[in-house]
Amino acid sequence: MHDATQVLRQEHEVILRVLDATQNIASQIENAAGAPPQVMSNTIEFFKLYADRQHHGKEEDLLFPELEKKGMPRDGGPIGVMLMEHQFGRSHITRMAEAARAFEGGDHSAGARWADAALDYVALLRQHIDKENNILFVMAERILSPDDQQRLAKEFAGVDQQKMGEGENDRLLRLADSVVQAASASSRP
Repeated sequence: MHDATQVLRQEHEVILRVLDATQNIASQIENAAGAPPQVMSNTIEFFKLYADRQHHGKEEDLLFPELEKKGMPRDGGPIGVMLMEHQFGRSHITRMAEAARAFEGGDHSAGARWADAALDYVALLRQHIDKENNILFVMAERILSPDDQQRLAKEFAGVDQQKMGEGENDRLLRLADSVVQAASASSRP
């Protein structure tokens, strides 16, 4: 059993659901159907906290250093690419947040900027997740022992509690569900 990589793959499934919803919301905005500002800010909050701080934090603080210790190079290899893509993702989230603030402040043209940044983020993260699931994690599963996997999985649980706080993971999963529901509700005729 590949405990640590399975945890990360399960988190990817949650993120992919919200990416699908985000694409739907962005399409609605582009088609002038709009989106409530709360949906925009909930989407940003989910990506900042769950996808980046929690999920990418586990990779950057725990998995990647462990893989480096086992001989996987940081520069010029998959770890370096993943770190670069995490940074690109953060810049897209920043663009989304800036556009959402402008939109809430009455600049309705900012909705299109939010949608543009959101679609850039969706495209980036889908490709990123595919590379992690099908390349990096497969390599990790060859390099890491079962004990390494289990130890990392326990450390990941510590991230959920210590870095995020008690109950925060559950709150973020509910937030993900609310974004998905909002996207599907507003796409109905």
